Amino acid sequence: MEGRDDGGRFERVVIWIERKPGAVWAVGRIVNPQHRESETPREDDYLWQGFELDDCLDAANGALEDDAVVSEDIGSTQTVKPFRREELLKPLEKFFFGR
Repeated sequence: MEGRDDGGRFERVVIWIERKPGAVWAVGRIVNPQHRESETPREDDYLWQGFELDDCLDAANGALEDDAVVSEDIGSTQTVKPFRREELLKPLEKFFFGR
């Protein structure tokens, strides 16, 4: 998402969900990734890690909503869609079941 920080300066926020080894779900958040030397997430970029998909979605959508509200409060008109369970299960089903 693109918006403004508390001082009104442009910022880009990337929130993602990934599946880590050991069947661990993880939610990450990076501010202004375009200014980093590497695309590899740092350990402190992760907001949440655990085994339950519903908890993962709650964490990711909570972070997304928080950032969207702040951006809206300072004038951003960009809308963002929440993460959906189906988006995450489709690649897993294809990997495990070939469908």
